[in-house]
Amino acid sequence: MGTQPVDEAIETVFRIESPRIIAATTRIVRDIGLAEELAQDALVAALEQWPHTGIPDRPGAWLIATARHRAVDLVRREQTYNRKLAELGRDLGDVPAPDLPPDPDDIDDDLLRLIFVACHPVLSTPARIALTLRLLGGLTTAEIARAVLAPESTVAQRIVRAKRTLAAKQVPFEVPVGADRAGRLASVLEVVYLMFNEGYSATAGDDLLRPALCDEALRLARVLAALMPDEPEVHGLLALLSLQASRTATRVAADGSPVLLADQDRARWNRLLIRLGLESLLRAGTGPYSLQAAIAACHARAARYEDTDWAAIAALYGHLYTVTPSPVVELNRAVAVAKAQGPQAALVIVDSLTENPALRGYHLLPSVRGDLLEQLGRRDDARSEFTRAAGLTSNQRERELLLRRADAVNPG
Repeated sequence: MGTQPVDEAIETVFRIESPRIIAATTRIVRDIGLAEELAQDALVAALEQWPHTGIPDRPGAWLIATARHRAVDLVRREQTYNRKLAELGRDLGDVPAPDLPPDPDDIDDDLLRLIFVACHPVLSTPARIALTLRLLGGLTTAEIARAVLAPESTVAQRIVRAKRTLAAKQVPFEVPVGADRAGRLASVLEVVYLMFNEGYSATAGDDLLRPALCDEALRLARVLAALMPDEPEVHGLLALLSLQASRTATRVAADGSPVLLADQDRARWNRLLIRLGLESLLRAGTGPYSLQAAIAACHARAARYEDTDWAAIAALYGHLYTVTPSPVVELNRAVAVAKAQGPQAALVIVDSLTENPALRGYHLLPSVRGDLLEQLGRRDDARSEFTRAAGLTSNQRERELLLRRADAVNPG
């Protein structure tokens, strides 16, 4: 048997486990950039050994242990070893690498420490988001660029500079307390939100969903809610992610193609996640995540697509726009307006967004516009918009869906 299947398995395991590997290694070396290099060293070791020895029963634990052992060896070799020991307050030689990753329900979680370090105020907000998506979500630079609507070169520079800044400032590897924690919370929540979105609707690749990324974001949201039970917007985020995740199993067909909201089998929506989401919504406030959760709750409460309260959703999007003005929010409001008031009213909103530079290259703008034009009988224009949207997306499944929609438009 060749090594290709093993190599592919190793790459998959590494993509899933890399955040934990980096977090566990950062605890030792106190340098995120160096921790990433050590994680890569562990990957190389797996690629060299596993084709001959077989994949371990607990591959993630193997990678973490390998990276940690190499980190300890590196610290021991440094001339500043004694100073490092004083800073750590313990003898690394007496602490063996763990056999398993940290308990995912442990509040004192290395992953949580890592996300707060990456969201330190010494970094700009865009740099915090880019770095944490890279470290915690395992996203590529291109995926991050699509997620934050920024040029790829800009995102790459942010990540490099962020690592250098954290190393130069010797930012401690800890979960902050008091005012320091509150000051970093907005960026932390935004990072978890963007991480979930990338898993819920992948910007690139052959699959619409990246379930592991959704699961990790939802887990982090639960950890944050347990850590900060008096923060309404933390519960708002948890409610939003829970309600969105409840629909995951129905968003793709057996062949991997997307299933639109109107066509999803609501009997298969995860009722437990819906219940947990609605319970979290009761503890939420009126911030952006809480408002988005309220929108998701409107969908969750509708037994049928036809029962959806689109007027309420449009109003909630209007309120959300006053809290966080964004062309994407306005585009979503247009979709709700189309359902509540008709396609012509929505087209006015969409047409006002066509020259917005933030939406240049955003495939959902021509996708929504194509849908509205088709409803208005402007079929040739609709076909052109669907085709243009297909050319803008980097996700193969979305591209196929949009091209099918273009082909299905009857001649005008």
